[in-house]
Amino acid sequence: MIIRQLSADDYSQWLSLWDQYQSFYHVNISTSVTEETYRRFLDPDEPIYCLVMESDGVLLGIVHYIFHRSTWTVGNYCYLQDLFVDPKQRAHGLGEKLIDAVSKDAKANECSRVYWLTQETNYRARALYDRVADNAGFIQYRKNL
Repeated sequence: MIIRQLSADDYSQWLSLWDQYQSFYHVNISTSVTEETYRRFLDPDEPIYCLVMESDGVLLGIVHYIFHRSTWTVGNYCYLQDLFVDPKQRAHGLGEKLIDAVSKDAKANECSRVYWLTQETNYRARALYDRVADNAGFIQYRKNL
């Protein structure tokens, strides 16, 4: 198994995992947004990234993350926005390996933290998150525009 940056040739396999991720969260992101997101992943001038976990040419998992400024530190923060492992591949430590890979990239880019959100009822993922990170205790509020 290897973890690497997304490539242009990964689109169909990435899209399958991305669609499954959306299904899990009961959302439907438009094709135009999905295509623009993929374009951004491949653009070296964009601060948004995708790592994939691959075994024998098959993508097993994806993680999307964004570097951004903070008013609390000189360096950037890293927001781990999406993490998804093929359900048939779960419980083998793949999610933790993807989080570790993002953390290494964030550290190499002088970010002072990696953080993420999950739904309160996502108990399986929270078991992993409670093991590898601290629950900051914040509640997210959202105002859609």
